[in-house]
Amino acid sequence: MNLILWRHAEAEDFAPSDLARALTTKGRKQAQNVAKWLRTRLPDDAIVLASPAVRTVQTAETLSDQYRVVRELAPNASVDDVLTAAGWSKGIAPTVVIVGHQPTLGHVAARLLGNSEASWPLKKAGLWWIESRERDGDDQAVLRAAMSPDLV
Repeated sequence: MNLILWRHAEAEDFAPSDLARALTTKGRKQAQNVAKWLRTRLPDDAIVLASPAVRTVQTAETLSDQYRVVRELAPNASVDDVLTAAGWSKGIAPTVVIVGHQPTLGHVAARLLGNSEASWPLKKAGLWWIESRERDGDDQAVLRAAMSPDLV
């Protein structure tokens, strides 16, 4: 399984609620650039799951109009919520893109790649591409790519 953890792009600081915060002009450009990089590498059967926050939905929409909003991926979701939504490690699909938030995505990456309870920092619109594999009877998580919007 491929699990892509994609943080939403830059969003406005203020809105009527946290979930209503929309992307800024800079954020839209960040999301479009990363989506362009990602689109050329994703298989056709990839599933995109987004938090219900406006900023994550807008980020996901730059990649595809075929995405699902998953309430359990809202801000402050747990690592287990994210892993359950994606079906880690066998996957609900061969490739799952989670469009979500910090510090949750940093917690997921730290647990999978470092067996740690820390939260690793991830820039807005950045992503980690993690692959599950079995080696000598053990499930492993392997980093395939780490991307920052300023590198595309």
